Amino acid sequence: RAERILAELARRRAVTVTDLCQVTGASEATIRRDLTALSRQGRLSKVHGGAVLPGGEFHGEELDMETKRRLHTEEKDRAARYAAELIGDDDVVFLDAGTTILRMAEHLQASRALFLTNSIECACRLMERNLRTHVLGGMLKAGTMALIGAETLSALGRYNFTKAFLGVNGVTISQGFTTPDPEEAAVKSLAADRAQSVYVLADSSKFGQVTAAVMFPIEAACVITDHLPDPRYRDYTDIREV
Repeated sequence: RAERILAELARRRAVTVTDLCQVTGASEATIRRDLTALSRQGRLSKVHGGAVLPGGEFHGEELDMETKRRLHTEEKDRAARYAAELIGDDDVVFLDAGTTILRMAEHLQASRALFLTNSIECACRLMERNLRTHVLGGMLKAGTMALIGAETLSALGRYNFTKAFLGVNGVTISQGFTTPDPEEAAVKSLAADRAQSVYVLADSSKFGQVTAAVMFPIEAACVITDHLPDPRYRDYTDIREV
């Protein structure tokens, strides 16, 4: 059973307990015990609701949105709640299409702030809360429902922000903040350039991970996370554990 778990993890890079129950036919309690044992052996990293590959690896492909939603849910929610509390009435805010950013939108209170986003789903959540919302144009990316491309960048370049809140797939000291899609990276990078304050919401599993497209260097943003696994990051940027 352990080998089937590891094979599934190697294929998908991240799995939930529910996924593994379906693959192996074992109960949730059994799978959780297996994950604990494999984590102690260093063969995987156990996270809330499932497991991911051990840290420090390069990832060329992006997990599907539904899998990302189900991983690290408690950690993402803590970061999202903290980030939402940073917004004031006078802010002009950019929110991107990351899963933690979507959670952040759920925690926003009534405000006179102006929100801009390249996420169709995020825009809908903002409107549900009667918040002032502008949506950038561009090509709609399947899976993440993010607007990307030249038209998006052109529209984004016409704004200045007091704060930008961005999702990320990898954080390292040497490679900085990374994400798999170069076009999404371009949007995140430009949003950061146009903002007075930049916040990256990254649960602890993102540290030590590298993906294909560089967003910007580690020192360019404050990181909001549930737990910092390596204290060396504090030498390079502002880290807020929540």
